[in-house]
Amino acid sequence: MHDCTRAAKETYQDAAMAPGMVLTVEPGLYFHAHDTTVPPELRGIGVRIEDDILVTPDGSEVLSRALPLDADGLEKWMTAAQTA
Repeated sequence: MHDCTRAAKETYQDAAMAPGMVLTVEPGLYFHAHDTTVPPELRGIGVRIEDDILVTPDGSEVLSRALPLDADGLEKWMTAAQTA
């Protein structure tokens, strides 16, 4: 589950991973609009790349593996989705 704040600790944070479970890995960078320690063009933006991972009996499978990770690939993917 994603952002499951109401789950009991023993069934969420302390639970053992098991085949069939899916989790999201979501590294991100967020820059405050008034952060003068970063270049002006980066202020006020955020970038997060998420992957959905399926736990399998033998390890794991990245369910989002085929999705693009760069801006050009994402724009092409979105254009194709709109024309489909």
